[in-house]
Amino acid sequence: MDTQQPFGGPDPARAAAADHGDTPDDVADVRLLIGEPRRDRSELFDPEQIRRFLRLSGGSVKRAAARALLSIAASEVLLSKKITTQDLSTDGPSVAAELRAQARDLIADADADDARTGPDAAYAAYIPAGPPTRQEGTERWAP
Repeated sequence: MDTQQPFGGPDPARAAAADHGDTPDDVADVRLLIGEPRRDRSELFDPEQIRRFLRLSGGSVKRAAARALLSIAASEVLLSKKITTQDLSTDGPSVAAELRAQARDLIADADADDARTGPDAAYAAYIPAGPPTRQEGTERWAP
């Protein structure tokens, strides 16, 4: 992995990412999937937290995003309640339920990706053509 900045010298973000087995693009992809594409002070997770989600998820961006959404859902349930006043209504449990549904969708996508690209995806069974070289029941036991 190239850890040089475009104008020379080591890129600390890339060097740190190389140590963790992920890339800045992985962190950006997780942010995109959780609906947080802009980098500013309103980030829900700092880059290290997203790298931790990636490590916990075996490097899978979709599984890391699902973990992040589940974390947000848990916070939403703990902090937000269903409140209705005269001119304002909030429904934390419904928001949390939607976040969990999005996480389930991402996990299903990751499972489908694994099925297409996993170790068994390229497996092909060898079935010899023609009759068998011996018939069933012709084994002989040595005395």
